[in-house]
Amino acid sequence: MLLVDTGVLLAAADLSDPDHEACARLVTDEPGPLLTTRWVIAEAGHLIDRQPGPVAEAGFHRSLASGELVVEGMRAEDWQRIADLVERYANLPLGDTDASLGVLAERHSLRRIATLDRRHFSVVRPADGSPFELLPG
Repeated sequence: MLLVDTGVLLAAADLSDPDHEACARLVTDEPGPLLTTRWVIAEAGHLIDRQPGPVAEAGFHRSLASGELVVEGMRAEDWQRIADLVERYANLPLGDTDASLGVLAERHSLRRIATLDRRHFSVVRPADGSPFELLPG
C-alpha cells in the first residue's frame, strides 16, 4: 500500500510537469493499492483543472471511478490527531491535507509516501518517530 499526495497526482496528469515521467511511472507501476484522502483529491482535482485542464481532470476522476486510487475518510478519533499534527508542525505550516496523510500512515502503519513535498514529509514523523520513505526517489 502506498500513500499518495497531491503533487504526485498533479505531475502524473500533467505532461508538461518536469516530474511527470517519474510520477506517472510510480502510480502506474505500484502494485497498490494506492491510498489517499479526500483533501488530496480536492487539491489535485482543482490543480489539474487549472494546469493541464478539464480533459485531464476528467481523466483523473475516471481513474478514481476505476478504483485505481482508494480514498479513505477520517474517523471521529482522527480529528484530534490532525489537530495535534497541525499544531506540532505549525512552523512549516503542515496543514490539514498533509496531516490527514500522516493519520492514514499511522492507521495503516505505512512509511512509503508518494510525494513531491519533501519540505514537509522529510520533517514530519508518525507517532512512532520513524521517518517516511519519500517516492519517487
